[in-house]
Amino acid sequence: MYKVSISGKEIGYIQSKEALAEMIKTNIIEKEEKNIDNVDIKSNPEYELKLVSRNIDTKQQDVVETIEQDVAVTYKYYEIAVNNEAVDSVDTLEEAEELVNTAKEKTQEQELDLSIIEKYTENEEEVTTNNIETAKNDIQTKVEQKLKEQEEKKAEEERIKSMPEVNGIKLAYLPVSGTISSRYGASSRIRKSNHTGLDIATPAGTPIKVVATGTVTGASYEGSYGNLVKVDHGNGIETWYAHTSKMYVKVGQQVQAGETIAAVGSTGNSTGAHLHLEIRINGEHVNPQKYLYK
Repeated sequence: MYKVSISGKEIGYIQSKEALAEMIKTNIIEKEEKNIDNVDIKSNPEYELKLVSRNIDTKQQDVVETIEQDVAVTYKYYEIAVNNEAVDSVDTLEEAEELVNTAKEKTQEQELDLSIIEKYTENEEEVTTNNIETAKNDIQTKVEQKLKEQEEKKAEEERIKSMPEVNGIKLAYLPVSGTISSRYGASSRIRKSNHTGLDIATPAGTPIKVVATGTVTGASYEGSYGNLVKVDHGNGIETWYAHTSKMYVKVGQQVQAGETIAAVGSTGNSTGAHLHLEIRINGEHVNPQKYLYK
């Protein structure tokens, strides 16, 4: 009989090398299970012809099962992505192609990138595929979400285009929504001089957005201004945000248009929660309503 070993370790006896090879081919190498792409036997069986007792127990199936424990299995599945974001996975290329074609029919001329990615893994637990109906619903949901995001992005781009510029600096965002409670140039018993900015009354804690991209040049308590954030946008343009309850930025920090930099408050010389907004050009304050809150 033949003694069978793997890496020098005896695993059993068989009568026919050919019969074992056929069982290995059928039960291991060509095993027809879902998602199996390739089976690689790490260590080939070694055979040694031996004279043995007639009553030795030859369990060829046990030998096959032992060999099966020493194989590397590569699994394959197909991932469907929408705009390079993985959405779902299915078992076969045919299923993936059907899903993509169905989604493309529904999106028509709209700009969405639907792609199929062939995935390989040796970890069976990573193969988390769905049936085609579940995947179809998931992909349709993602497609609708992406289309909505695209529409919102285009609308936002159009909104920003319509916003004013100062010395080539696009004022892309209103810092807060609210009611104008004191206009530029107005006089008041609580001020020594005319108003140098625009007051927008809104609840305390309301997030304050920076109107344009820039660099924070001030973030501290400054007398009658209370907590004051200053942002330099370049080209001589600077914006000031006063009376804030909280400041979320620090000097030297780069901020992007629309980023929250502070919260509305009533610090400093203030009679209630509001944002005092100033726009300065080359150091001189100007009427913010020439550009915003018209």
